[in-house]
Amino acid sequence: MTRYRPIKDWPKEDRPREKLLDKGAGALSETELLAILLRTGNASTGESAVDQARYLLAQFNGLKGIDEAPISELRAIKGIGPAKTAQLKAGLEIGRRMGREKWEVGHSLRSSEDVYRHFRGRLEREKREIFYVVLLTNKNRKIREVKVSEGSLTASLVHPREVYNPVIRESAAAVIFVHNHPSGDPAPSPEDLEITRRLKEVGEVMGIRVLDHVVIGHERYFSFSDKGLL
Repeated sequence: MTRYRPIKDWPKEDRPREKLLDKGAGALSETELLAILLRTGNASTGESAVDQARYLLAQFNGLKGIDEAPISELRAIKGIGPAKTAQLKAGLEIGRRMGREKWEVGHSLRSSEDVYRHFRGRLEREKREIFYVVLLTNKNRKIREVKVSEGSLTASLVHPREVYNPVIRESAAAVIFVHNHPSGDPAPSPEDLEITRRLKEVGEVMGIRVLDHVVIGHERYFSFSDKGLL
């Protein structure tokens, strides 16, 4: 039998909690996020928190199934007692409530994660790349969002003229760019880097601040601002 290794004995880069602190919550899979809520595994069965999280996701067909499962069903699973059940239910309830807090017109921007949460529902599973520009006031309050293009990102599809026309009409002071990667990997492509550079240059000439470019993948995102690329 394989010797039980608690997560604290894993290499640092493999531990979900350390990974979250190093790379942000968006870099973690659903299994890793769930493992953080569970905190510990089950030494008697040799299961780590990641093993338990993986089992729960399979048993209940994803986070939604776990969220909807009766407390009695969760507690009936070996290694998932009242404390872990409460942690799971509380964490999922927080996520649901946060999901209801949409980034409405007039609300200010707090972080790239605000942008990700707002757009992930419509972009995470899209089969085509869709590019949005979000228009903001000088206090970073949202004016509105505009869909600029659909299809693989190229310089011809995402042209500065198409991007900045609504910005000028609305007298926006700042913008955020948002698009998705159907592959699920939000790492920026060379095209993403070039388009962002061009749009930022045009914004500087026009006196419009480019606050971020957020690329949405599956369960994670990439922020140009967070990575110091703007």
